[in-house]
Amino acid sequence: MDIAALSMAMNQSQVNNQAQILVMKQMMNVQANQATALTDMLQTVDVAKIQQIAQPHLGGNIDIEG
Repeated sequence: MDIAALSMAMNQSQVNNQAQILVMKQMMNVQANQATALTDMLQTVDVAKIQQIAQPHLGGNIDIEG
């Protein structure tokens, strides 16, 4: 068995694993930022305004006849 080839293969495997972990960490950071942005956006949503936009024909008239 060639010790040098085995050592190179193990080192290459370790480098690949480290690269995959770094990419995964970056993606987790991106997703965390997107989740924070979505949460912030949802906190500023006016539900009544969205309902009015979705169904503009509702709530425009009031029947005050007894």
